[in-house]
Amino acid sequence: MHLIDEVVIQVYAGNGGNGCIAFRREKYRPRGGPSGGDGGRGGDVLLVATNDLSTLLDLRYRRHYKAKSGEHGRGKDQHGRGGQTREIRVPVGTMVYNDETGELLADLVEDGQILVAAKGGRGGLGNINFKTATRQAPEYATPGELGEEFTLRLELKLLADVGIIGFPNVGKSTLISKISKARPKIADYAFTTLSPNLGVAAPPRRDSFVVADVPGLVPGAHQGVGLGIRFLRHIERTRVFLHILELSDEPERDPIQDYEIIMNELALYEESSGSDLLSKPVVVAINKAEDLELAEICEEEYGPYFHEKGIPFFVISAKSGHNLVPLLHTLGDVLEQDKKEELEEEVEDDGTWSPV
Repeated sequence: MHLIDEVVIQVYAGNGGNGCIAFRREKYRPRGGPSGGDGGRGGDVLLVATNDLSTLLDLRYRRHYKAKSGEHGRGKDQHGRGGQTREIRVPVGTMVYNDETGELLADLVEDGQILVAAKGGRGGLGNINFKTATRQAPEYATPGELGEEFTLRLELKLLADVGIIGFPNVGKSTLISKISKARPKIADYAFTTLSPNLGVAAPPRRDSFVVADVPGLVPGAHQGVGLGIRFLRHIERTRVFLHILELSDEPERDPIQDYEIIMNELALYEESSGSDLLSKPVVVAINKAEDLELAEICEEEYGPYFHEKGIPFFVISAKSGHNLVPLLHTLGDVLEQDKKEELEEEVEDDGTWSPV
């Protein structure tokens, strides 16, 4: 199944039913009076977030969604039935925009969260509502209101604890296949990964966490180079970046230089999008160190650069599994610390407690 992360749909709420003009003409009721009922309310269009979906694929092939209109009022004081609500299920992590104005309407980040995307029109009033002492036989009713209509743009931003970033072919897909049950396509050519992959990593004796493998980034990605910025938004929601570097055979490639290039792309994307990427914790791992002697050399050569920045650093081999367990434990520690700091900030903002 392909990850479809952006669609445009049109939603139409139901119209309200018209009020009825009617009078009782029953035997033995010569002065029956008005009996026109109210029209039913039009149905709403709802967007419902669910964990059962992971893509907007279903919405790609059906763009129009209309709720039922309310029934018209009838005689004998009978009100019209309300229109049936139309529910559209979307994955958790979906952002809903008004496509015409660009306004963000909702960010659906919880399972079961509901957005009323279009409200149904109110039903019209029947003539029974207009009877007064001086107006015994009102001969008018009100029409039902039209339901709302909108063109919506839905964008899916994956919800993950750890986002794996780096150049193409540094071993991100191999890593996620080793630490989780995800089975992404793995091949030896650039841009093998064309859409993000999600997996659940479960370190020994630690809580599990969700990992997202994002397609490779290249210089100029924030301007559309390579796969462009299409997938950069998927790392906005991650708590921690796992930056994968590699020992390349190309003489002009250097792991530290690659790290700085990717971080510069994130900075440029942050500047243009208003996101908050550079404040996220980072863990760095140099991959493809199958030779243990080479791994020690890498640790000595590149470790001091990252240790001076306070960045956890590992030399790993996703292929053989070397050093993956310590890496996962460190990611778990960083996640726990990040969640703890977020909780403290929330409590402090509430004014109920603040750390000394």
